[in-house]
Amino acid sequence: MEQNMNTTPINPQMLVELVRMRMPFGKYKGRILCGLPEPYLAWLHRKGFPPGKIGMLLSALYEIKLNGLEYLLTPIRKTQP
Repeated sequence: MEQNMNTTPINPQMLVELVRMRMPFGKYKGRILCGLPEPYLAWLHRKGFPPGKIGMLLSALYEIKLNGLEYLLTPIRKTQP
């Protein structure tokens, strides 16, 4: 079976980072990543995600929201202050 190379594999630590990390730039600077609206993530997807860790996290979040997997973040959000 061939793996799609355009998707970012999701691991548990990445999910925790999506709930803890804040957006470092742009219109939503300071907002927790998992709180970013899907249209903004779709815009970033079209424009191109930034390089590095933030781009990887935003790409993963885009896939999570696009595929209706936000429930994966719910238990982690409940444990955050």
